[in-house]
Amino acid sequence: MSVTYNYGTGRRKSAVARVFMKPGKGDIVVNDKPVDDFFSRETGRMIVRQPLTLTETLGKFDIMVNVSGGGEAGQAGAVRHGITRALIDYDANLKPVLKHA
Repeated sequence: MSVTYNYGTGRRKSAVARVFMKPGKGDIVVNDKPVDDFFSRETGRMIVRQPLTLTETLGKFDIMVNVSGGGEAGQAGAVRHGITRALIDYDANLKPVLKHA
């Protein structure tokens, strides 16, 4: 049985994030580290979780991210963008809510 991933590419400043999302228990892994270890500042962690909190899907997906380039803030923004695109890939009905925010 193959697991189907929803995919999204996020970009901000010079950072690029490739986001792979599958139904799961809410683990977010960035460059093979838990999100809370990868982003040292609370604002970075908050930015990454914004689209999930907004669509009330926090804890419903396991998310694996590869991010490169830029600084911490740019990478957090790129990951947020990527998660948003992966959510829209998962359910297109979420697009108006995400776009409005």
